[in-house]
Amino acid sequence: MSTSDYWSSLHPTTPPALVQSTYASLLKAYGSSSRHYHNWSHIQQLIHLYETYVQQIADREAVLFSIFFHDIIYNARKSDNEEKSAAAAVAHLQKIGYPVAQTEKISDFIIATKTHLNTHQDPDIDYFLDFDLQILGSDPVTYRAYTGQIRQEYHIYPDLLYKPGRKKVLQHFLEKPVIYVTPVFRELYETNARQNIQAELNTL
Repeated sequence: MSTSDYWSSLHPTTPPALVQSTYASLLKAYGSSSRHYHNWSHIQQLIHLYETYVQQIADREAVLFSIFFHDIIYNARKSDNEEKSAAAAVAHLQKIGYPVAQTEKISDFIIATKTHLNTHQDPDIDYFLDFDLQILGSDPVTYRAYTGQIRQEYHIYPDLLYKPGRKKVLQHFLEKPVIYVTPVFRELYETNARQNIQAELNTL
């Protein structure tokens, strides 16, 4: 399925015009010229991972909605992007009459990307967060491209400010007992992720 097909599948009773207009809004947000990593390609990559592990996911709608909305608000100058992205998801879900409990759940999923900690003991969040962090365990060439894209998104900050902040983020991941929570992601990506992160730290 295409990303637009997935979006449509989440709205079986929503007027087609609203489905199309909100999809266009997603494309516009993720297509901003200020985005170099947190863009539509990132969403497509997460959907690809969703397709790969869909059989392990219980609430597929919650994960898909979370994928679409989790970075809809992204401003390198701000520290509340996750909360604002969650609020955007809630506004849309309320507009289409989505169940309140499910809406709150999706909001929780998105806010969890701020710390990448699952405080709700929901296995679906584990997969969603591991999807979001898969890039850390990619091959070295892909990882270096990712670090360049992140640096572009933070181009407003000189190295004097950027490097200490980036170091703090990377050291946080290395200090965790595990970066990936699901066994399958840990087996596939944990070693690579730690090697990639250490290699980047050595350049900062």
